[in-house]
Amino acid sequence: MTGTTSPALRDALAAGTLVLDGGMSNQLESAGHDLGDALWSARLLAERPGAVTEAHLAYFRAGANVAITASYQATFEGFAARGIGRTEAARLLALSVDLAREAVRQARGEGIARPLWVAASVGPYGAMLADGSEYRGRYGLSVGDLERFHRPRVEVLAAAGPEVLALETVPDTDEATALMRTVRGLGVPAWLSYTIDGDRTRAGQPLEEAFALAADADEVIAVGVNCCAPGDVDHAIETATRVTGKPVVVYPNSGEGWDAGARAWHGRATFSAEQVRAWRDAGARLVGGCCRVGPDAIASIAEAFNTG
Repeated sequence: MTGTTSPALRDALAAGTLVLDGGMSNQLESAGHDLGDALWSARLLAERPGAVTEAHLAYFRAGANVAITASYQATFEGFAARGIGRTEAARLLALSVDLAREAVRQARGEGIARPLWVAASVGPYGAMLADGSEYRGRYGLSVGDLERFHRPRVEVLAAAGPEVLALETVPDTDEATALMRTVRGLGVPAWLSYTIDGDRTRAGQPLEEAFALAADADEVIAVGVNCCAPGDVDHAIETATRVTGKPVVVYPNSGEGWDAGARAWHGRATFSAEQVRAWRDAGARLVGGCCRVGPDAIASIAEAFNTG
């Protein structure tokens, strides 16, 4: 377990701000791996597991304290659609945690001595659909339906021994409610991170309402946002802090825009050291990046915290 050489994450968050990693998919693609199918980065759990470890290690080398596993799009249903049975799917889900832990071991072997943790990614239902619906939410499913979908893989991931479960890119409050039910009693803490547009979830609920769901959840040790524009982060930090009093997690996209028709990114990245320092000063305790944020940007975040 990585926790044998690092303090409990809850305690570390009380002491200061930690650096998350960046986007898994863009790091794998930059290494030449094709992610153009419905399983996305989860496909490499079966086909190129060593590439996943290398991606994690690149972020540790850049200064990250936390590796988020390649399980965002890994589900029993998604694997079944590729002919992978439940036993093998469960093995691959657990492997995602093992690969991140192996990156910790290799980082230690390279002399990286700072605290390191593994966060098991739990992506939204829409990620399994692979049609962009995680950026809309409102799937037409009940909270109970969503809980039944998430519970089996959350239990497998928790049993694999990560330090925290990353309930991430959550587009609406129904799914947040379902996810918080699944982590109750597992003995593994979680963070809850919404994907947002402005001051609302992607499904349109006010952030005050969304964050309030986690205010009294003991299992949830941090709340915040990811896979959003950097410019939306400031308001989210203020709201999350005011509503929950918990440490805040933020890992937005690079600031570039996605053209769904052309299936390409456009514009320029807007990440800056000044932004991340402001986020830290406003209460963010886990700061990293999501889509299009690579090791160079994570290194700039680590440097900003070390020098400012």
